[in-house]
Amino acid sequence: MPSRAAVRSARRAASICHDLLSQRGEVSGALIAREALSAYQSLEGQALEAFFSFLVKEFSLDPEAVGRYADAYRKDPSPGNLVRLQRAVESPRQELFRRLNMAPGGVGVLLEMRRRLLGGLAEHPHWTSIESDLAPLFRSWFNRGFLVLQRIDWRTSALVLEKLIQYEAVHEIQGWHDLRRRLQADRRCYAFFHPALPDEPVIFIEVALTRGMSAKVQPLLALDSAIVDPASADCAIFYSITNPQEGLRGISFGNLLIKQVAEDLGREFPRLKTFATLSPIPGFCKWLAGGAGLREGDPRRAELAALLAKLDVPDWFKDKARAAEILKQLTRLCAYYLLYAKHRTTSRSTRWRASTSATARDWSASTGSATPRPRECAARRG
Repeated sequence: MPSRAAVRSARRAASICHDLLSQRGEVSGALIAREALSAYQSLEGQALEAFFSFLVKEFSLDPEAVGRYADAYRKDPSPGNLVRLQRAVESPRQELFRRLNMAPGGVGVLLEMRRRLLGGLAEHPHWTSIESDLAPLFRSWFNRGFLVLQRIDWRTSALVLEKLIQYEAVHEIQGWHDLRRRLQADRRCYAFFHPALPDEPVIFIEVALTRGMSAKVQPLLALDSAIVDPASADCAIFYSITNPQEGLRGISFGNLLIKQVAEDLGREFPRLKTFATLSPIPGFCKWLAGGAGLREGDPRRAELAALLAKLDVPDWFKDKARAAEILKQLTRLCAYYLLYAKHRTTSRSTRWRASTSATARDWSASTGSATPRPRECAARRG
């Protein structure tokens, strides 16, 4: 049970939210929205949990009203009855969140609110109704029309560059020297920004411009690697994509970003013919070699052993028929690994890997370029 002081603080914040919903004037509403956000941001621990409970109890749908308007629409499906039903099925919370967004910094505070909600859903499943009201609002507020694509280079503000170092989730950036190499002439970094979060990348991607395909990511990350003239590059390797905003979890930007960046690069460098991803899946080969979680005596172990033997054959990927068969098996196993075997330790960047690889293949198909096939598993099993 929360303490009395925690409940009082939460009740004060909830009361201001009620006042906000009762206001009709835009100026007065913005002032109350600022007060409400300030009250919310002061809540921690038990007070925050109590506030979320108030949001569930006092700002939810009225089931009787929904039923009444649904019955009316069923009997008479007129435009007026439809409008009344649509109003009834939208919870007061959604309007509350829209009004909170009138205050300066509202988007950032609401993103932080959803991050906290997502982190507490396992312990407080009744918070799902709050999160489900926020998610569609963010999908609307962060649609492509509001997102601004920007190239990030060494001239970008230090505040944004520092955040790249902080947020990079696939290949950790080892300080400023490492970052500088990733922003050299034969490298590109792009990010989507939102006007309400001017110094916060919504999602960013890193690309290497190379002559010929790279089978491994390590040479691309080497600080002493030679800088290639980007005009002579024929391959664009997408080697890292990071979504740093936990409050936007489940809202997809990766495919859109890759397609936009690929189009921009294709216009800037006409020699580019191949667009591909190097998407690391740490632990997958070890998991395969260890039996893929299958128990002794499971008949599927023989099938797995046969697959591993095929991977040990030198240059197996050069035989198109054999490669197609192996890749089909690997794709199925990899999907199981990401969804189940690695589920508890999956990082925020891993969630993008399947979609980014698919997007690069789609782009390559549309441009007539060849997409490289995975061929590192056999080499890495040792």
